[in-house]
Amino acid sequence: MSTYQMAALGALGDPTRRAIFELLADRPRAVGELARELPVSRPAVSQHLRVLKEVELVLDHAEGTRRLYRVDPRGVAALRDYLDQLWDNALAAFAAAAEEDT
Repeated sequence: MSTYQMAALGALGDPTRRAIFELLADRPRAVGELARELPVSRPAVSQHLRVLKEVELVLDHAEGTRRLYRVDPRGVAALRDYLDQLWDNALAAFAAAAEEDT
């Protein structure tokens, strides 16, 4: 696992950041909209978004006077690659163990 993948998984370990990420997976949103849907303040949402940006799970762009945040597909792809490899290794280990038992 790369340092990036560890950081991304660690960031999603926080329940509030995971909730923000899941909301953004649905569609892009502004900080205020996220704050209205969560039991945390706008400054707290902003801090969580900063962490998600640092680990490349979220992108933002200006739209008028506000910033919209969305899931970064590159970060999601990197996490998926890691999880796919983990799953492949687990299945290979299971197959090897099953063959030993026969």
